Amino acid sequence: MAEEAQPPKENRLQLTASVVERDAVRHTPAGVPIVSARLFHRSMCKEADTARLVEMEIPAIAVGSMADKLGQLPLEQTVRFSGFLTNRNRKSRQLVFHISDFSL
Repeated sequence: MAEEAQPPKENRLQLTASVVERDAVRHTPAGVPIVSARLFHRSMCKEADTARLVEMEIPAIAVGSMADKLGQLPLEQTVRFSGFLTNRNRKSRQLVFHISDFSL
């Protein structure tokens, strides 16, 4: 019996936020640039027919050419980020937003 086709799984996050902290660009042993940052988001969302103020900081990372672009982005500028969530490392349960694109 053939296996049933599974719907594709998706891990995609879009978030409008500003960079409030950013480390200097560093490089992996292979020479790939990486930059870590903290993003701040504030919005009003509707939940159970009630307006809710959402304020949060989220750790983020950018790799490769995106690290160079994020490293040049002015702090506090509101930007729309796209990417995915994953654990900080194999042993951690802390989530990190990996930025794959952004637009002003």
